[in-house]
Amino acid sequence: MKKLSLFLVLVFVALTVSACTGTPVIYTTNCNCPGACQTNGAPVQNENTPAPAEGDLKTGLAIVASAKDSKSCADGANGEAKYDVSVAAVTVDQNGKIASCIIDAIGASIAFDNQGQVIVDTNAQILTKNELKENYGMKKVTGKYEWYEQADALAKYTVGKTIEEVKNGAVNESGKAKDADLASVATIYIGGYVDAIEKAYANAQNLGAKAGDEMRLAITSAYAAGANAAADKAGNTELDVDACVLTVNGGVITSCVIDSVQAKVSFDAQGQIVSGTEGNALTKNELKENYNMKAWGKAKYEWYEQAASFCKYVTGKTFDEVKNIAVDAGTKPAEADLASTVTIAIGGFQGLISKAAN
Repeated sequence: MKKLSLFLVLVFVALTVSACTGTPVIYTTNCNCPGACQTNGAPVQNENTPAPAEGDLKTGLAIVASAKDSKSCADGANGEAKYDVSVAAVTVDQNGKIASCIIDAIGASIAFDNQGQVIVDTNAQILTKNELKENYGMKKVTGKYEWYEQADALAKYTVGKTIEEVKNGAVNESGKAKDADLASVATIYIGGYVDAIEKAYANAQNLGAKAGDEMRLAITSAYAAGANAAADKAGNTELDVDACVLTVNGGVITSCVIDSVQAKVSFDAQGQIVSGTEGNALTKNELKENYNMKAWGKAKYEWYEQAASFCKYVTGKTFDEVKNIAVDAGTKPAEADLASTVTIAIGGFQGLISKAAN
């Protein structure tokens, strides 16, 4: 009787597991089958998705864009859409510890007057704070370390730590550095950058990176044309930020993630802000279906799916091979395999990866 009971239990378990395998699951704490495959927090491996091999790393990227410090026109002064963008990239090992980390940021602003007219050169070059280096001018104020040096100190502090260890050890209640050694270099407010690291950590996936790979981060930014306000229509400003994190070994890309954000602020014909300052702008990877490429553009795949397909396609290729991917006059893929899933222009993607190569 006991043998028969054991046999029935095994059959039940087998049927339960087979019901879950219809949808491949990336290495996670439970499978997609509700009420089944629970392991009290221990990792579960779906049979269609092998567990990461020893030495594998997860690759993660986060863009956090806010315009909360924007100002309406007042007392004869122009209004300002003020953008603060933090970008973090990480690799995470099998023990949940950060193996590498890069932090960068962009500060940009677009002015508008009390008649709702945009006043900015939309062709102006926008450099990240890491690219500005000494020209960011923080030493002139603090007299000690530039922004890029302080961000690098925070990035190095995270290596070898879990995200909980970073959150508990790096930041005090005011968002400043809590750890004494870190505080000796990083005197800026770092709470927002820790938030970006946490987000990148949560986004990290097994995409092919392994221990010993070098991680690189590339960012491009531009002002969109924007629009002036009219009596019956709000005007708007827009900052577009594209970011790519990739890992490299022997000149070959071993993992790649691309994301993008379009941060917008709207204002009326009197230069008063009406929207865009309420919270962080969602990236295209975060918007997923709500980016509406399928709904409005009649595309087969959404932007996040096409970006992921491109990243998968370039993994295993050299920088020159990515640069030489055939495209048409609109920089859309001309190679059949890539064009089957990527119908958007990829010139910007190729530009990001070329920037990461240098």
